[in-house]
Amino acid sequence: MYQPITNGQLITIANEFGTPVYVYHAEKIAQQYDKLTEAFKGHPTRFFYACKALTNINILKYLKQLGANLDCVSINEVMLGLKAGFSPKQVLFTPNCVDFNEIADAMTLGVNINIDNISILERFGNKFGNTYPVCIRINPHIEAGGNYKISTGHIDSKFGISIHQMRHIERIVKTTDLHVQGLHMHTGSEIKDVNVFLQSLEVMFSIASHFNSLEFIDLGSGFKVPYKEGDPETDVVTLGAKLTEAVKEFEKEYGRSLEIWFEPGKYLVSECGYFVVKTNVIKQTTATVFVGVNSGFNHLIRPMFYDAYHKIANISNPSGPERIYTVVGNICETDTFAWDRVLNEVREGDYLVFYNAGAYGFEMSSNFNSRLKPAEVLFKDGKAALIRERDQFEDLLRNQVEVL
Repeated sequence: MYQPITNGQLITIANEFGTPVYVYHAEKIAQQYDKLTEAFKGHPTRFFYACKALTNINILKYLKQLGANLDCVSINEVMLGLKAGFSPKQVLFTPNCVDFNEIADAMTLGVNINIDNISILERFGNKFGNTYPVCIRINPHIEAGGNYKISTGHIDSKFGISIHQMRHIERIVKTTDLHVQGLHMHTGSEIKDVNVFLQSLEVMFSIASHFNSLEFIDLGSGFKVPYKEGDPETDVVTLGAKLTEAVKEFEKEYGRSLEIWFEPGKYLVSECGYFVVKTNVIKQTTATVFVGVNSGFNHLIRPMFYDAYHKIANISNPSGPERIYTVVGNICETDTFAWDRVLNEVREGDYLVFYNAGAYGFEMSSNFNSRLKPAEVLFKDGKAALIRERDQFEDLLRNQVEVL
């Protein structure tokens, strides 16, 4: 039974492994995966973990143990997945604006390939014909998601082949004898309304009628998880029921069974993650009381990049009087995690925790300001294990070549 990590356990981890530190709760990942498999049990559905959210190889191995497949956006993610034990047929490669050689490399590795560009589709067909099956990524011109930067299905998006280019796709498939095994679309992230998925499904049904040997339809992901109290989340149970009904009806018309594929990333790992930092300074100005911590947007960029909200708590003084603070980092630019946030009184040396830090936290971190990347810890079966060592100074110089 899943139980959240306690403040005491997080403090113990911080003391043992230092801060800043990312902590991932394995059982929370399992709970999220079980929610999906239960919600979509009415129809054959496969879930491909979008590993761009978090690629630590231990997380990949754990999700494989749960029964997940893997969605990758670079050839290196593909190789990480294979190294983690996924079979090629469990891996879906969905690149964007990559060199053709990267797609050819993926073909050599035997994974499922998703093509989202007319020129690449034509080149692939001319070179390989029907010798290797492909999936085609369609842009449905449906804008969805919690932020324009993470909406991927609108008319100005670089992702996918426009639904208005179907005649072009058909000509390529016919002239090159391309074997199209699947259709794919992904409209965005943090989708609250299940009708967005159902609308996308109807678009996919209309396109599917142009191909007679499809094996699956891939609806991407975008399942929303709550970031603050009262936040909505995607109702996967309702979606599963409505999707099952719609697909079964379409299969009668299409004449063969189809699998449905999804690519959840944030939904599986966001809530499993805790990011623990230490308070360096309390700085009071004429207008604001700043909490300055030993991290910055070099470790957690989402608040500055997406205006993302992360719940923050003072786990060292959880019963202290509430005060209003602006939480900032130690980077040499505006580096704000939260403005005017109500926290239990923060003192220098206190540990703060950022919740929902499992997705796009460590994964988007950098060494900006020559700061070191933090450690990562996996909390499983009540025990904490180090799964990535904290950077050392030597890591900053590892690939530099001194010529002077």
